[in-house]
Amino acid sequence: MSTVQEIESAIEQLPKEDVSKIALWLEDRLQSQWDKQIAEDAGSGKLDKFFAELTADDDSETDLDEVLGKEEF
Repeated sequence: MSTVQEIESAIEQLPKEDVSKIALWLEDRLQSQWDKQIAEDAGSGKLDKFFAELTADDDSETDLDEVLGKEEF
């Protein structure tokens, strides 16, 4: 397996079109990983308290950044 430096060096040698294809592939891969992590966290109940706080039936507005900033998960 190549090191990150070897991969970076190889990418530097590629034509612009191929670099764009790699960038899109990486973006898709990262998005898929994010989706998988969110699904796992939701399935395990890890996000339940955040969802409950966001959907609480009160008259105040809750900002998602506020909820997520209260505690790391």
